Amino acid sequence: MLPVVPIQATEGATRKTFWLISNSEKVLFYFLATVTVFVFAYGTYQRFARYARGTADWFDRLDGLAGRIAAASKIVASNEKQFNRDLVGGLMHAFILWGFLTLLIATTILFIDEWYRVFTIAMGDRQSFWVGDFYLSYQLVTDALGLLFVVGLSVALWRRYVARTDRLHGKHTDWEDDFLVWSLFLLGAGGFLLEGLRIVGSTEPIVTVEPVSFVGTATALGLAALGVGTSAAATIYPIAWWSHALLAFLFIAVIPYAKPFHMISSFANVVTRDEKAGVRLPGIPSDLDATNAESIDDFSWKDMLDQDACTKCGRCSSVCPAKASGRPLDPRDVILDLKQYRESLEREGGETKDIVADGGGVIDATTMESCMSCMACMDACPVEIEHLKSFTRLNRQLTDQGDIQPSMQDVFQNVMQKGNTFGDSPGARGDWTEELAFDVADARETDVEYLWYVGDYPSYDDRNKKVARSLARIFEHADVEVGILYDDEVYDGNDIRRVGEEFLYVEQAGTLVDSFSECSFEKIVCTDPHSYNTFKNEYPEIDFEEFADDPMMEFEIDGYWNEDGDVEVYHWTQAVEELVEGDALGLEGTELEYTVTYHDPCHLGRYNDEYEAPRELVRATGCSLHEMPRNRANSFCCGGGGGGLWMEMDEEEKPSEERLREALEDTDAGGAVEKFVVACPMCMTMYEDGRKTGGFEEDIEIVDVAELIVEALEAKDATAAGTVGSGADTAPADD
Repeated sequence: MLPVVPIQATEGATRKTFWLISNSEKVLFYFLATVTVFVFAYGTYQRFARYARGTADWFDRLDGLAGRIAAASKIVASNEKQFNRDLVGGLMHAFILWGFLTLLIATTILFIDEWYRVFTIAMGDRQSFWVGDFYLSYQLVTDALGLLFVVGLSVALWRRYVARTDRLHGKHTDWEDDFLVWSLFLLGAGGFLLEGLRIVGSTEPIVTVEPVSFVGTATALGLAALGVGTSAAATIYPIAWWSHALLAFLFIAVIPYAKPFHMISSFANVVTRDEKAGVRLPGIPSDLDATNAESIDDFSWKDMLDQDACTKCGRCSSVCPAKASGRPLDPRDVILDLKQYRESLEREGGETKDIVADGGGVIDATTMESCMSCMACMDACPVEIEHLKSFTRLNRQLTDQGDIQPSMQDVFQNVMQKGNTFGDSPGARGDWTEELAFDVADARETDVEYLWYVGDYPSYDDRNKKVARSLARIFEHADVEVGILYDDEVYDGNDIRRVGEEFLYVEQAGTLVDSFSECSFEKIVCTDPHSYNTFKNEYPEIDFEEFADDPMMEFEIDGYWNEDGDVEVYHWTQAVEELVEGDALGLEGTELEYTVTYHDPCHLGRYNDEYEAPRELVRATGCSLHEMPRNRANSFCCGGGGGGLWMEMDEEEKPSEERLREALEDTDAGGAVEKFVVACPMCMTMYEDGRKTGGFEEDIEIVDVAELIVEALEAKDATAAGTVGSGADTAPADD
């Protein structure tokens, strides 16, 4: 049992910073430190000079710089993105970050105090602020945060080398990963070893030297138990001190040239992030000579920064539905493949290759065809890498080269010739309304509150037509003024844009905006979350006037549409939720006795942060809603986005099949789930297909939220009719 000792006296408490280090060694130390700082500064300058030579990005990422830095500091200091889906990883990184910053500040304080002493000696009065209460507080804080630093790095080593967490290893794993984690661990542990040796080397009893340095004291006791005495500590200390110093110099010098640079580039990447990245995409100029990804120089300085900011953590890889389905896409590898190719050209002037091609390119065409544009990679990335922006650039290059699947070429042809992805007659777009017992207003002829953009699948696909009719019945029941465009409605272009067909997207957008301008309405409501996203976030970004001279662009729009957001855009669940809240549907007391689960569509959830409106509507029907493990921002894509609806892909298991398996096996209700609820026509299509191919036809039914609401309304009407009938049958005869 340790003896009880009094609290260390505060007055005059301090220690010698260069214990057992001679003056000549101090001179050598400062010379090496100067060289190290020069190497670090020059390397960092080269990195940022490289960005300055990169092509311009599509919008100003340095506007409001002070606010950007403040917001980035909050994100980085809180480690909020690190905790996303990984509590242990979040704590590990927080310990390492806070510990590293604390030790960096502590070293800076020592440096300042050392030169403060030199200055005051020159003035004839040697002084130091590193004494007394300040010194003791310093020792306590550095020991505490240094311990967290070592603990965090120990967890990192365990995950990488013992548990071998899958996402930490890949084709780009190399010596840089080992150097980063081991050098930091040895620096942290080495600091405590030095502290322990210094305490053992003191002539006083170990436990009385510096009680506030609790880790150092424990280390000293451990060394003493191993037989290290005062003289041995004095012998070992200078060797350990120089080993520690040289490793620190090496680490600092290497920072700009290897993975440790992410400590700088990651923060810069968060500062310059686009808060709507992926939700909106950069347009391309109307100049037909403009290139997308013919060479690595087509990528902007922000694309380069994205590549440097990647820490190879694999969070994007672990959430990618394409990778999980066995498709040849790993979001991390695409970013790092581009970086590796750029650096090989800069370093060696090596052989140039196609950036993206069907075989032989830096990135293979099938890799980019695999992307579903679900944005899970970007949501998971802790350093705000904008994968989808780079992926779209690559897809545009594939489209320019004609390296796309025949099925996608057919879709492009259908859109160009018929204005829809099915290739059906534009005149048949409103035929789904014919089975309704009421007319759906023509927004071209009458003023309406809601201009309803129905979309391709609800207009032409038999299964989704049922959803459109259900939604029409809901609007009719609520007595809402809703109108549609009938044969003036064309495809919105969201997904062909993400496949790379930008000019066709602009043409569709201009055609639709022309139609909008001919109608009188208050709000736009969309059946499809993909349409909702593109109307809300992307159409306002298009400078239509730039394309006015293009004979293919037959629209008359001056400048931008809805640039100030005057036209409100809704997904239908948001609009109907407002109706339910106002009791316009009379759903209160409805009790559908179904056990259901709900799938968050990517373009409604991750893209636009709308998670509650569909759930509130499901609950309003009285259904028992059970969440899947992967829900809200962590939802797993159906596989239909980014052109996936039309692509032919080899995959081990379709994303839709995996999702249905999850619904039946991993929800709290398990096999009791009767209905799989969606709020997106593409999801409906993909899950109806997955239900067949996955063998789930007898196990679960796919329904849209709108269909549940209509069933609830019909059930309530039937109940009310039965109650009235029952009352009439039992009424007294003389009444």
